[in-house]
Amino acid sequence: MITLKTPQEIEAIARAGAVLARLFEAVPEHVRPGTTTAQLDRFADEFIRDVSGARPAFKGLYGFPKSVCISVNEEVVHGIPAERRVLKEGDLLSFDAGVRLDGWYADAAITYPVGEVDAEAERLMQVTRAAMLAGIAAATPGQHIGDVGHAVQRTAEAAGFSVVRDLVGHGIGRGPHEEPQVPNFGRPGRGIALEAGMVICIEPMVNEGRSEVRTLPDRWTVITADGRRSAHFEHTIAVQVGGPVILTAIPGVDPPGAAG
Repeated sequence: MITLKTPQEIEAIARAGAVLARLFEAVPEHVRPGTTTAQLDRFADEFIRDVSGARPAFKGLYGFPKSVCISVNEEVVHGIPAERRVLKEGDLLSFDAGVRLDGWYADAAITYPVGEVDAEAERLMQVTRAAMLAGIAAATPGQHIGDVGHAVQRTAEAAGFSVVRDLVGHGIGRGPHEEPQVPNFGRPGRGIALEAGMVICIEPMVNEGRSEVRTLPDRWTVITADGRRSAHFEHTIAVQVGGPVILTAIPGVDPPGAAG
């Protein structure tokens, strides 16, 4: 069931989102060669818990053992931070985090370069973020879930990349994953109609090569089937009459309202 949020409830989600925005402002200085993904996890855990009442949303969620998901290169999502995973120059690092604050959830992800990356990696990150913003811009009342997915898919595929089809965005609020599902592909005018008050996470996972993925034996880490790199960007947004509002926007980086 899709639950429409009141303005007060959207404000509560935005407060959780603001914690994530501050976290993502702080993360880049810690993403460097020689750092382990476990160190990044500890930093994020402490950062979130330093905010009164805030908790890492992923810790223990469905049995996930860490506080954030950190995926490197061919890892698409749900990478488990580990001491043995040492970042090296040229890696792509996808950092996916959630916050629970006062009973409300927010969720976001960014892919960062580790040191200097090659031109194709840079383009993959830029296109994935552009695909997310295109999906956000399509999330207006009267549009459909298919319009959002189509905008994401069109942006990624026009650049020669592919979108992951086995994983989707989602609604969010009192729960970390609510209805509706938000695929990163679709046909305009198809699927559930968007209404003001819906809060959803739009999160393109865009692959350098084919769209197919598989899950590692750890039962969490999803990787590209062809071993090529992937990027992941995500924002929690509210569907509003005046245009979508990004509830996890980083000041000076993301447009707080409709993406152009």
